[in-house]
Amino acid sequence: METYKPAINHIDTDILIIGGGAAGCAAAIEARETSPHARIIIMEKAQIERSGCLASGINAINAYITENQTPESYLEYVKNDSHGLLRDDLVYTIACRINQATARVESWGLPIMKDQGKPLQKGPRSIRIKGESIKPIHAKKVRESAITVLNRVTATNFIVNRGSVVGAYGFNLRTGQFYAITAKGVIIATGGASGIYRSSNTGEIAHRMWYSPFNTGAGYAMGIRAGAEMTSFEMRFIPTRIKDSATPTGILAQTFNMPQVNILGEQFLKKRYGFTRDKKVTSCERLHYMFKELKAGRGPISFTMDHLTGEQIDDLKLTLLDMSPAFVLQWTANAIDKHQEGIEIGTSGPYINGGHTQSGYWIDRERRTTLPGLYAAGDVAGGAPKKYVSGCWVEGSIAATTCLADSAVQKETQLYEKDLQTELARTYKPHNLYNEKKDGIFPQEMETKLQKLMDEYAGGIYTFYDLHERRLQIAQRQLLELKKDGEMLLARDFHELNLCHEVLDRIDVAEVVIAHLLTRKETRWPGYQTRIDFPDQDDTNWLCFVNSIRDPRSGEIHMTKKPYDADALLKDLY
Repeated sequence: METYKPAINHIDTDILIIGGGAAGCAAAIEARETSPHARIIIMEKAQIERSGCLASGINAINAYITENQTPESYLEYVKNDSHGLLRDDLVYTIACRINQATARVESWGLPIMKDQGKPLQKGPRSIRIKGESIKPIHAKKVRESAITVLNRVTATNFIVNRGSVVGAYGFNLRTGQFYAITAKGVIIATGGASGIYRSSNTGEIAHRMWYSPFNTGAGYAMGIRAGAEMTSFEMRFIPTRIKDSATPTGILAQTFNMPQVNILGEQFLKKRYGFTRDKKVTSCERLHYMFKELKAGRGPISFTMDHLTGEQIDDLKLTLLDMSPAFVLQWTANAIDKHQEGIEIGTSGPYINGGHTQSGYWIDRERRTTLPGLYAAGDVAGGAPKKYVSGCWVEGSIAATTCLADSAVQKETQLYEKDLQTELARTYKPHNLYNEKKDGIFPQEMETKLQKLMDEYAGGIYTFYDLHERRLQIAQRQLLELKKDGEMLLARDFHELNLCHEVLDRIDVAEVVIAHLLTRKETRWPGYQTRIDFPDQDDTNWLCFVNSIRDPRSGEIHMTKKPYDADALLKDLY
């Protein structure tokens, strides 16, 4: 059969934003308010009204400066939770603006729960909202701002001229139309990566996970292939979640004060490991000690709800309806509150996520990446853990302001025919191989193989997330073989072509994850990054950032250690 020849749509714009989630929408709206006549395009893989992490809603703003908090105390909390290593400047600039960003989205129509005019707290640094429609609220404001949205266009690679990013390529998942969008500035806001590791659920419910299964690391992979500097990919995120529903547990622990107990009914964090109100357990340690209990045969771990009244249980169900209606149905169907076992806790992931942990692009204070013309915001931006949705709004706004200021300087945004044809051939290769009736591999098969090898050798649930040098080396070797198989991918239609690119992106991200995990020879974040061959935290040698750059030509990954200096990072901010 003939080679598929897609329709080619070349568009020139001022600002291109890749990803229509919280950060992407905030960036677009900020750009419009700053520059009323700017040409702004959002390239969105799904449909902007219900896409990304917020698609089904949320019930809280988890990063907020409440009455008894300050930006300084927020930074201190995040730093302690991150075991002393983060980009203080990024976290602090977020903390100074999260309340303002939240008020802004409230003005778009987001309902914030209040008591006598004050936001109703969920925890010490979070407030409760009615957020089922948070994504449609974002989308409505984007459309009111006269911003062009290209729905169902998946990004494949950046357009790079002489080391600068001047746009991006993509294709429409339904029509197959190819896009080459050149721009004066590009903001990457695609979110993090799920599906690199095998899900804790299998078969038809494999996508019942905490993080959006459609966030597949495209933004990371595009930057990796272009030679951007990346940071902290070894700090994976492994959340504890309500078993079988992937429902977040924070509302149970913080708002309803439900303690975690083992099968013996012991509040094990307090009884066995000495954690009290004065000695706080960090997020990753909570996971680490939960798995200690499971390994010792004292699982499962559950939330006990003996102290809750019927009215409190009804309130909890109502609160969870905003983001986990399936769990409320499961609760009702199985009468969970009538059982002595309580609400069982499971895990999800690992995920590569710069919003809860800090894996992502290495950026400066103004959210510039190391590639000129490219800016990062949200989960794809590194260095600032626990930014959550409000932090993504802040970073989107900062990135947009910087991008507009930088784009005022004239630069070449020409699209070269040779580069266009190279990316066209790469993009549609799996579809053309199938049309030519070539033997090959379908993306679902390759995804299964990737997830299996990462799970068994690179610290998945199969090994209680534990890591060891020799197992990581096995994963590294097997991943190289899998990359070769990527040349044989087949796609029967455009949706399957998208799956091909998703698994190729995941493989590129997985390669960097393994390189980072091998490099950090300590256990900095137990639970998230437990090196059983280097079980201790080593501040003498490893209180530093582990960064990587992949050579765009050779594909070789170069690892570096960036020194950590909190005073230098915070200079001129206080």
